Amino acid sequence: MDFKALSERAWEIRRLYERLETERYGRAWTREEVALGFMGDVGDLMKLVQAKEGVRAIPEADAKLAHELADCLWSVMTLARLYEVDLEAAFTSTMDELEAGVSGRLSP
Repeated sequence: MDFKALSERAWEIRRLYERLETERYGRAWTREEVALGFMGDVGDLMKLVQAKEGVRAIPEADAKLAHELADCLWSVMTLARLYEVDLEAAFTSTMDELEAGVSGRLSP
């Protein structure tokens, strides 16, 4: 699946969540609430990182880590759409900037 297809799939899932949120709470989450949900995902990710580093005991940490990384990617793609950021273009330009910056600091 290419980036645009992944982003569209993420948005389809966001739309499902909006329906669920409306059924449960009478309204869909705001952009801020989606961002707060992402923070929870990042916290879960960090617990799994600790498990991989041997400082937490979490069964099936590898599978859970893969799941949580995908959750975080979904959140980033969703937030980009909510804030009208062309994430593919932003990623490409940011990687170009990082590459140039790191390359410029390397010894010849």
